[in-house]
Amino acid sequence: MKEFDNTIEFVEKKSRFIAYKLSCTKLDEVESALAELRAQHKKATHICFAYSLKNPFLEKAVDDGEPSSTAGRPILSVIQKKGLTDVCVFVVRYFGGIKLGAGGLVRAYTKSASEVLK
Repeated sequence: MKEFDNTIEFVEKKSRFIAYKLSCTKLDEVESALAELRAQHKKATHICFAYSLKNPFLEKAVDDGEPSSTAGRPILSVIQKKGLTDVCVFVVRYFGGIKLGAGGLVRAYTKSASEVLK
């Protein structure tokens, strides 16, 4: 089981968001953590994430089925604004039946990343 640095959870309009912070220096660490989260959260609707690695410099944002740029990009923005590298933030979402809209999704994923990186 991968050791995450921090985890937070909150509910927004019946959707459950669980955020995980992972300190990592290699892409394979991100991939193995993602595989573990997918196995652990089989019924999750989405597992969105973003990472920033220092050497070699790599950044990526993944929406995992959420509307384009409403999940991964806001997570990556928080990482960048905090000036962090060698970090990955995963946000697991269980859909609660109420659509949040693009703005609501951006706010929820931004809040998830901000809280888990505190």
